[in-house]
Amino acid sequence: MNLELTVNKTIEGPVEEVFDAWLDVHKLSQFMLPAEGMPNPVVTMDPRIGGAFEIIMQVGEEKIAHHGTYQKIDRPHAISFTWNSPFTAEGSVVNLSFAEKGKKRTHVILHHQHFLNEMMRDNHNQGWSRILDQLATSSFLVGV
Repeated sequence: MNLELTVNKTIEGPVEEVFDAWLDVHKLSQFMLPAEGMPNPVVTMDPRIGGAFEIIMQVGEEKIAHHGTYQKIDRPHAISFTWNSPFTAEGSVVNLSFAEKGKKRTHVILHHQHFLNEMMRDNHNQGWSRILDQLATSSFLVGV
């Protein structure tokens, strides 16, 4: 069974800025917060096709590593990367697409596939939704 999810969000900000935020260490660490009250994660990345990233999130006292490899970077339209964590199945992939909605609005579609079970998929759905909400309220976006 291939469990997957899709999250949509329209964000006030130019498509190039919203796209670029996903490939900027400083900006990604400001919105990659899937749960309330989390400290900013430690992020390292090599944002090129074949380049790797690592995001260390802290939940309470526990540090949880998420890592992957960029498979597609098509500025400002799409980013695709593998997503490996203790909560996803082998072959887990995240696809992001970005569509301009006027000069300062961007529609983001996040599609994530391959989860261990429905509970993990549902938890990721909540986490990705919150991450897109955090991005939408980020002070570094011109439209905010």
